[in-house]
Amino acid sequence: MELHDVWFVLIAVLWTGYFFLEGFDFGVGILTKLLARNRPEKRVLINTIGPVWDGNEVWLLTAGGATFAAFPEWYATLFSGFYLPLLAILVCLIVRGVAFEYRAKRPEENWQRNWETAIFWTSLIPAFLWGVAFGNIVRGVKIDRNFEYVGNVGDLLNPYALLGGLVTLTLFTFHGAVFTALKTVGDIRERARRLALWVGLVTAVFAVIFLLWTQVDSGDGKSLVAMIVAVLALVAALVANQAGREGWSFALSGVTIVAAVAMLFLSLFPNVMPSSLNSDWSLTVTNASSTPYTLKIMTWCAGVATPIVLLYQGWTYWVFRKRIGTQHIAEAAH
Repeated sequence: MELHDVWFVLIAVLWTGYFFLEGFDFGVGILTKLLARNRPEKRVLINTIGPVWDGNEVWLLTAGGATFAAFPEWYATLFSGFYLPLLAILVCLIVRGVAFEYRAKRPEENWQRNWETAIFWTSLIPAFLWGVAFGNIVRGVKIDRNFEYVGNVGDLLNPYALLGGLVTLTLFTFHGAVFTALKTVGDIRERARRLALWVGLVTAVFAVIFLLWTQVDSGDGKSLVAMIVAVLALVAALVANQAGREGWSFALSGVTIVAAVAMLFLSLFPNVMPSSLNSDWSLTVTNASSTPYTLKIMTWCAGVATPIVLLYQGWTYWVFRKRIGTQHIAEAAH
């Protein structure tokens, strides 16, 4: 396997890790409006992800940095062509981080409510736009012979990409609901399980249509296996959720995300960004990659740093593994 193929796989792993971790993170943010009935319950939801949300975003930074270094042509075309949606995601992530930090700085109800509303919208919008972005990457966009995007924002809002956005939005919300059931106690835990059932059923409908569409358009035998794993894992996650096995349900919803993202990258390879104008103008792992020397240096650096990051993040989740409920929320916590 060539180094550019290795880095394609590594970037796929980074995006998979980001969607697995930030997926439930976004889902919990969305649930602050859909599930929580009062301020203590909103605080419970926010506290479940409070210690980890910023660490989850490291995967996005690493994926973006790896793409820039390993496949500069891909990075340039992607970030210039998808400038507005990616800018919207960036702004949401910035505001979201500020909302987490500033929400408890003042005790006024309006102050806290406004930041909670910001958390909801800045979780929902990226959860949708990431699906739209990856839907367009897999489907192909208007790239000319100079590997430059020549379409407009309207071209990105096609039915396939919008369906991809609905899949990521509902799947992340389901993932977040299962995570909430895993991390909480009391009434909010039971309501999270009930909500997870209904969101999961909606997710299943959208996901099956989207994955089948992807398989018919650009899939092969490997992507078909990944699609079957994703669908079976989602069904099993719903069954485990109904049985009250939150740990299994969360793990299986995570497998659903991993398999679905794997299917997208398997459908994409060896392209990294297909051209809908002419297949000869598509960006591939070969014509979009950096020099072999650059990839070699990156491989050594990644081999040293990656285990350290994984150990540290795993330790963080272990430290904050306990369930919480409204009884753990002080009445005057300002």
